[in-house]
Amino acid sequence: MTADPSTALSATDGAAAAELRHRFAFLRDVVADMERRVPYAAAMVRTREGIRLDLRDGEQSASRLDPQDGVVLTASNGYHLAEASTDDLAPEAVRAMASQLVERALGSQPAPDEQPLVIALDGPGEADFATAARIDPGTLTLGEKLDRFGGLRRRLRDADARSVQAVCQYGDSVVRQVFVNRTGLVTEQTRRVLVAMVLFVSDGSRQEYAYFQRAATGGLEHLEVTDEQLAGVAEVAASLLQAESVSPGSYDVVTDTVTTGTIAHEAFGHGMETDMFLKERARGSDYIGRRVGSDLVNIVDDPTAAGGYGSYFVDDEGQRATPTQIIRDGILQRGLTDLYSAARLGLERTANGRRESVQRKAYARMSNTFFTPGTSTRDELLASLDDGIYLCAAENGMEDPKGWGIQIWAHYGREYRGGKATGRIFSPVAITGYVPDLLADVSMVSTDFALDAGTCGKGWKELVPVGSGGPHLRTRCRLG
Repeated sequence: MTADPSTALSATDGAAAAELRHRFAFLRDVVADMERRVPYAAAMVRTREGIRLDLRDGEQSASRLDPQDGVVLTASNGYHLAEASTDDLAPEAVRAMASQLVERALGSQPAPDEQPLVIALDGPGEADFATAARIDPGTLTLGEKLDRFGGLRRRLRDADARSVQAVCQYGDSVVRQVFVNRTGLVTEQTRRVLVAMVLFVSDGSRQEYAYFQRAATGGLEHLEVTDEQLAGVAEVAASLLQAESVSPGSYDVVTDTVTTGTIAHEAFGHGMETDMFLKERARGSDYIGRRVGSDLVNIVDDPTAAGGYGSYFVDDEGQRATPTQIIRDGILQRGLTDLYSAARLGLERTANGRRESVQRKAYARMSNTFFTPGTSTRDELLASLDDGIYLCAAENGMEDPKGWGIQIWAHYGREYRGGKATGRIFSPVAITGYVPDLLADVSMVSTDFALDAGTCGKGWKELVPVGSGGPHLRTRCRLG
């Protein structure tokens, strides 16, 4: 599930990396000058470009992404971190901002009992990274993209006679970053692509919908959609015209890969972001080394996952990307850190310091968070449901990191009796429960694996791209 991020750059990416190194080489001197007066300094540059398409009956629109170009400087006075950012990338403007930042950092006095902030550095060193793309979106014209995804939308529209509307939203982006600290200068070029489709159907008295999404780091080769997959979307939408409300109660359930991923994201994703440990808002901080699930529960956060929408090579504070085992065999192992929380808590760094933009501070954030596969097949899990529900297409969720309550909304669930689908379908379905109870009841884990994509906020803001997923799970939870 992981891929070596240090694969050789293409000629185009190599030239872009060389240009980034040449243009921002002055940041080495900026950081060195700052560190003559403070114990730690760093710089990060980010530029972004991309496009969004919105296609539907009688309407199509295209818009360029806000570029969000800028530089952020970080300085530590040995007790605190201070930052400053600007969208002026001229060397003289950055040097002036660096001087002002150092003065501000040195002017911040520690509290009488405050402990020093010891920042351990093991990288990033010198490297150039770029997401490989067999079909680079940048090589297609706007017209070619409109034709490609307009045709995909029409294929979905034609998949069922009851269709009343089909929507296709497409996006691609390339984010270029340069990170500099005393260990070296790293360039990173990350490409992301996404297509999301929704089919609306009606029987004349009721309207329902089903959706399909593909997203990845990489090129358009990740967005290939088959007629069989489109037919599956249409079948779900049509079946929901007869959907019922589920009777509230506790059920044996199997979760599809999307719902499994949402559980991972909400249960031991947000609650393991260690800036929450510092604020004493995460119960997980008291359970490191303790059992929080059955032996079958293994959860990983991995920014190197091949094609993962939340994948990257170096985090926004210069830590080289590596996987982090959050839960192993049901035992909680560790949390996800940013630079400040790792230094303040005395933890080993993980590559999870991420920023929404250079104007926002870095927080401990998830990348791709997922359950790892087990040993049973998907069919074996479903056959084990004597009287249960197959939960599919989780749309969103929320968790209380302090109380460990969880709530997830699945778009639909299919009833199973005697290991076979009865034909009854429920929509929507709310999943609620106490996280350790839900994970303790995990009794089967399938061998299949898939990652879904999304944009995750810290509360309601600080949005970053993430992935979530895993195999199918069999567990027990309360539905309503």
